[in-house]
Amino acid sequence: MTVWHSPHISKVYEALSTIADGRIKFVGENEAQCTSTSRGKYYTISYDPKSNSIMSNDNTAYYTPNLSYPMIAFLMMKDVIKYDQDLLTPLQNIPWKDINQKFHDDYDLGLDYYFKDLFPKNLDSESFKQKIKSIHSLTCTLNLNYLGQKKLPSKAY
Repeated sequence: MTVWHSPHISKVYEALSTIADGRIKFVGENEAQCTSTSRGKYYTISYDPKSNSIMSNDNTAYYTPNLSYPMIAFLMMKDVIKYDQDLLTPLQNIPWKDINQKFHDDYDLGLDYYFKDLFPKNLDSESFKQKIKSIHSLTCTLNLNYLGQKKLPSKAY
């Protein structure tokens, strides 16, 4: 079986935004639909806990070997990946698609922009970042397999 590679840490931020915005909905015990950040398309995530396998038809999952934000959000909703509820509010309504395009998919620059221009000034950004790093570290240990073949994502924005 093919194993998914570790995601960029930005995908944890995007996954939490997905949950904060209510953009992931279960359509079965181990299947969900995730509306994109731009809200122009949706992705289908399927999971098989017995084989520790997951698949999504989003761009990251299709074009790279890395876990994607819809998969991470799904696993958070299934309580496979634990997270603090207090991480959600600062990540509501963040236009990750636009940010990623602005910085030509340089996710580190996108995160710098988020913390400089969009992160609530009354919160401790270092504590926030540490919590995200912990989630990312856990995510990187899951050794999830591909569930079936990759599926072409929608071409919508």
